[in-house]
Amino acid sequence: MIVGLDMGGTNIDGVIIEDGRVVKRVKKPTNRDGLFESIWITLGELLSGYDKYKIDRINLSTTVSTNAIVESKTSPVGMIIQSGPGMPYDFLACGNENVFISGYIDHRGEVIEGFQISEIEKSIRLFKEKNIDSCAIVTKFSTRNPKFERNIKEILEKDFSPITMGHTMSGKLNFPRRVYTSYLNSAVHNTFNDFSNNIRKSLEREGIDAPIFILKADGGTMNISTAEEKPVETILSGPAASFMGINAMLPTNEDAILLDIGGTTTDIFFLADGVPLFEPLGIKIDKYNTLVRAIYSVSIGLGGDSSISIENSKIKIGPRREGIPYAFGGPKPTPTDAMIALGLIKEGNKEAAHNSMATLGTKLNITPKDMAKLILENMGDIIKDKVDELLYVINSQPVYTVKELLYGKKIEPKLINIIGGPANVLASILEKKFNLPCYFPKDYHVANAIGAALAKPTTEINMVANTSQGVLSVPELELYEKISRNYTVDKARKRAMELIKESALSLGATKDEIEAEIVEENSFNMVRGFYTTGKNIRIKAQVKPGLIHELRSDMND
Repeated sequence: MIVGLDMGGTNIDGVIIEDGRVVKRVKKPTNRDGLFESIWITLGELLSGYDKYKIDRINLSTTVSTNAIVESKTSPVGMIIQSGPGMPYDFLACGNENVFISGYIDHRGEVIEGFQISEIEKSIRLFKEKNIDSCAIVTKFSTRNPKFERNIKEILEKDFSPITMGHTMSGKLNFPRRVYTSYLNSAVHNTFNDFSNNIRKSLEREGIDAPIFILKADGGTMNISTAEEKPVETILSGPAASFMGINAMLPTNEDAILLDIGGTTTDIFFLADGVPLFEPLGIKIDKYNTLVRAIYSVSIGLGGDSSISIENSKIKIGPRREGIPYAFGGPKPTPTDAMIALGLIKEGNKEAAHNSMATLGTKLNITPKDMAKLILENMGDIIKDKVDELLYVINSQPVYTVKELLYGKKIEPKLINIIGGPANVLASILEKKFNLPCYFPKDYHVANAIGAALAKPTTEINMVANTSQGVLSVPELELYEKISRNYTVDKARKRAMELIKESALSLGATKDEIEAEIVEENSFNMVRGFYTTGKNIRIKAQVKPGLIHELRSDMND
């Protein structure tokens, strides 16, 4: 048995999947003030009547890290940044205190100038005065040589925790993004670890010792121990679960629009020939560009529980959710009330829903029924306008997918796949708006939890083999090993495949789940004066997102 849990802004969804079938489904309201309690109630109801010793794994999609950042509820962080010469550094400032230190390592990984111990001592005093416990250390080109970051961490670690070192976040070269990624990792560390510790304790109390995996932004998972070290990777795990759920239940090899319409937000994704688009550098969260590997997704404040008002004789839906729908005792009319008033949803107080539509309708001088229809049409227009806007931007630049970079590719959607609570209601409206077929699966209302349950562990490594220095490095794994001057691309390729598989196993993957591949490979001659001194070999390898196993074909309508 696999248990999948998805924590949304409105509901927590849970499923049990056994032998490729969903055998139980649970949907519970999310209590923002008692997030952990909400999860525990959902898990308790989900497992009632089932043998908990048969659970192979628990896959969890959580909004904990995302919410902490968006709601500015992160821990204070002290930043130590070494930017080197030739770069103004004011724009790199983030966190609560920033200390910019001297010293420099060049792009080859050679130390040009060391840092001053007195600068680090000053940082320690400053951070202590401000009661800052969490730190991040980021030096330019630390992916080529992490010496300074490691040395500074040794000085800090008796006084501060957690400490994030920039080179461990990603092997990609982008110094500003590395700074922001390192900051966010330390900023959400305590929040995520409080959450994970509560999960562990409660499962132990119930006698459940199944491994726990957390969804990542790239549509894969990692074991909870790795997530505790790199909680920044769990940002946007909710949209990742959405994508995997759609992919599991409605597979296609066409260009497609994928939508998850929840209670609070609508998440939008695209496929190019059935393959998900990827963020080429990393996701942006709040105001921070990061190196966090992710499926391309855009979230808008539009959902079944979005509050509705009339402003300047026009309907305004969202972007805020101000509570549950009016039909369930909430404060304001919502699209869910429109659906209830039209008889499209059988739950809730239909009279209250009708009255909420009547109140809005009087402001536009239309009937409650017409008001409800207009709201749903308006939802369709908002989604259509946003999708058109995104496609225009995507098609004006190279298309990046999880597999490759597609030059000259234009996304021309042939269909829409939709999940989420209102999926069955909005499918027909969206078909007319887009003039495309719109499909939704049987379990559209708990698709996120299904996606979470079936997501496999994923990972990526960026290897550099510098034969003139005799060093092979993989920053994500903190691996630096000696190589000979005659080290070849073939040897590098073989070593990369060994390491990516080892990395996947360390994240909790089983051998039969690992589909490793090399996605980029380059080799450059290193020249000094008139002589070739060696080669610089660069290889990127990945275990791409995928499903633990296929759902049985009788799962879908």
